[in-house]
Formats: sequence, C-alpha cells, structure tokens
Amino acid sequence: MLKNFEKTKVAENGNREVVLSAKDLGVAFIPGQRSDDYKSHLFNLFKKKEDKKQKELFWPIRGVNIEGYKGEILGIVGSNGSGKTTLCKVLSGILKPDEGKVEVDGRVSALFSLGMGFNKELTGRENVYLNGMMLGIQKAKIQQFIDDIHEFSGIGDFIDFPVKTYSSGMRARLGFSVAAFLEPEILILDEALNTGDADFSQKATAKMKELVKKAKMVIVVTHSLGYAQRNCDRLIWLEKGEVLAVGEPEEIIEQYRATVPPRPKARKKRLDIEKTNADITDTTIVKAEHVSVKYKMNKKVHWALKDINFEINQGEVVGVIGHNGAGKSTLCRVLTNILTPDEGTLTVNGETTALLGYGTGFNAQLTGKDNVFLNGLLLGIPKKKVEQNYDYIVDFSGLEKYMDKPVKQYSSGMQARLGFSIAATLQPDIFIIDEALSTGDMAFKQKASQKIQEIMEEAKAVLIVSHNMSFVETICTRVIWVNQGQIMYDGDPKEAVEKYREHVRSNRKVKSRS
Repeated sequence: MLKNFEKTKVAENGNREVVLSAKDLGVAFIPGQRSDDYKSHLFNLFKKKEDKKQKELFWPIRGVNIEGYKGEILGIVGSNGSGKTTLCKVLSGILKPDEGKVEVDGRVSALFSLGMGFNKELTGRENVYLNGMMLGIQKAKIQQFIDDIHEFSGIGDFIDFPVKTYSSGMRARLGFSVAAFLEPEILILDEALNTGDADFSQKATAKMKELVKKAKMVIVVTHSLGYAQRNCDRLIWLEKGEVLAVGEPEEIIEQYRATVPPRPKARKKRLDIEKTNADITDTTIVKAEHVSVKYKMNKKVHWALKDINFEINQGEVVGVIGHNGAGKSTLCRVLTNILTPDEGTLTVNGETTALLGYGTGFNAQLTGKDNVFLNGLLLGIPKKKVEQNYDYIVDFSGLEKYMDKPVKQYSSGMQARLGFSIAATLQPDIFIIDEALSTGDMAFKQKASQKIQEIMEEAKAVLIVSHNMSFVETICTRVIWVNQGQIMYDGDPKEAVEKYREHVRSNRKVKSRS
C-alpha cells in the first residue's frame, strides 16, 4: 500500500530524515495478462474470477527494502529487466504492491521516458499544460512557469510546433523542463537524461541538484555508471527484482561492473577507422543537393534543414552530431523517405533501413512476440524472414522470459533491446541509426556495438546519429556537424568533435555572462 507518513522518521543508521520507505515490497504479474484489453474484460465478466495466487506469477520485484533520505539524489542501477521501472512505478503510486508497503512523506512526481505523455498532434506549449496537469499541477502554476520552462528547454520556436515534429532529444528536454520547474517534493526520473546533448545534460544535472535543496529528494534510474558516480549520493543495485547492494556510488559500481560479462571476440576483425578508410570507394551511395525542409504552424515557418549539400560514398561510416533540435532526426527522416524535401533533391542508391527511436512502432497492449512481427513488418521485413529469424532475435535481446508479456510491462531499456534486435536481422544497403545506444545496460551496449560493426562491414554505407562523442570518434570515418539546420563542418571525426565541443563551450560562456 502507498500512504503518507503519519510522523517524521529518522534513519536507523544516523540522524538523516527518512522521506521514503519501502518494506518487503513485491509486485506480481500474470504472464500474458493484458489489463487494458477490453475484450478480455468482457470475457472475464462471464468467467469465474480466479485467485491470482493460483496462477503462475512473474515477480519483477520481490522482497525489496529501501529508504530514501531528505536532501539526497538516490540512484538506481541494474541491467535491463532488473525491475527498476517497476520499482519506480510502485514508489510513485502508479502500481499497487502485491506484498509489503510504501510510505512517502510528500508529493511524488515521476517522469518515465521523458515526453511519454505528450500528445504528438498538440504543440509543445499545449503539451506543457497537458503534462503539468497530468503531474497534478494547477493550471495557474503552470502559467507562472511557462516562460521559464520554454527558456530552459532550449527548443526555441518549436514550442509552438506539433510535438510530432520533435526529435526524441527535444521531447526529453521539454519533458524534463516541465517536471523540474513545477517544484516536486520527490522527483523520480526513469532514464531521464538518457537522450540529450552534453550541454543540456549538464544543465539538467545542475537543476536536479538545485531541486534537492528546495525539495526532499530525487531518485534517478540510469544506465550511465559515470553519471551515477558523479552525481548520486547513494546507489541501489537492483537485479532480477532484488536489491543486491546499497551504498556509496564508487563501491556499488565496482561490484556491478564485476558482474558484466567480458565482450566476446568478434567473428571478424574489429572495425576501426584505418580499416574502413581502406574500403571506401568512389561509388556515390547518397547525394544531397540544396536539400531544405520547413515546418509551418500558425503562419510561422521554421527551417529544420536549410540548403544541405553532401555526398556519401560506398564504405563510409558517417556520424551526424549536433545539439537537440539541430536537424539530425529530420535529416534521417528525409533519407528514409519519411519526409520529402521542400527544396532541393536527394538521390539514394540502394535500400535504406532506419532505426529512429527503438520501440516507437510497438503496440503496448501486444506481447513482445506479437511486436516482433509487427515491428518487423513496419521495417519492411517479410513475415517469412521474421519467422526464420525469430529465435535469433529473442536470443540476441536476452528477453526470453518476457516475450509472452505485454510490452507495456517492459522498461524503456527492454524496448530498446528488442527494437535493436529486430532491426539487427536486416542486411540493408544503407543503415541509419538514430541514437543507437542511448538506452540499454552495459552488457547489451557491448553486444550492440559489435553487431553495428558487423553491419558496417556488410552495408554500402552507415549513418550514425549520436550524442556520444567518443563513440563517434572511434567508429566513424567521417562526421557531419549540423547546427540550426545547416552543416557547420563535414570531415575528420576528431576535428569535427573538437569544433563542436568548442562551440558548446563558447555558448556556455555567453550564457554564464548573460
């Protein structure tokens, strides 16, 4: 059960005030149950109700005991499917525990997959009000903070454009800004800073620390161990639904890293910059000439891309970098024919497959197995090929135990794993990966990186959109830096990354002076 404290508690191991407590917490799911399936509800009206305990149950968390102290940032780490998202949903009151109890001293605001509650047809501004009211905030208070939310998000004119025109990073920025400025007492962020450029991630971290001083505590679920070590006061390591350890970040991370299996040796030599350069030919695979894309809303015009020119030759691995809203995702959508340029021409020599936000085509009510076939067909894979590769997809994802469960029970990391595993069965001519490794635990990132390298050796060309500069420098043979819809630099990866970082540093200095 979830209830407020009747009186202030003090931690057993000191004088720190306990504001959140979970005792012997357990949550059970019936495999294959779809609670939002109306046909199932109607069927059950004519069926004798079965005792939940008589069925075979799946426990995403069980026997969990934790405490949260006032003024701390508490991190939760663990592999995909370890129960982190389920725990957060119980702590925020979204799920009712089947065992144990939760006690909370304060109002909890939870943000799962930033921007998840946005209506894609409404503008960003309209979604600020919608998201705020979903978090229980009065309209008058949202009005008070709307300008601050807009400025902090840094999405500019896009605030008055439909959210369907946003990149995943822009949705994340706006979602975080809504939650952070509406002054929660206890803020829970599930993979909150997973998608976004380095500049915004630093701003969000500073805002989070500011929140802790005013509010009671912040809980952060993250796969970034570096981020957890730098910014969290304590860490909880959750694995297979149980708390394995609680303590100082450095100590917990050392224990967690020790359990991650070593990266297996690739069947082929690891792809590096020197080897890829040797394989580049003069055959042009993609050619963009004066490509421009604009969005119109309420007589406003925004150029998401403006006069873009580039060529990609066979064998190239091209990284695309830039801050959120720079035009990266729009460029990917043009290359995959999701969008048609308003000006200019685009020539593509080959079959293009894109992975734009893993799991975006999933149906939350369907099982993982059903979604393998649905997502495969959406990506253009024949049903027969999906059937032939189904066992491989499941094995690669590592989600064997979850395939008969509805995707709505999956964490964002689990959806990312399954989405990547489906797409990895393809053998495309041109492979476009937008934020390929933004979500997922350390072990899966290692597997995915190796698979990407294998795909690179088979495809004509690969485009990788990423905020991970070290990944871009290591993997890509060439980098295009996009800013405000225009190409700022196109060339050597290390030089491109350095120029981009210098641009970010300069912007920070200007903002700090103002």
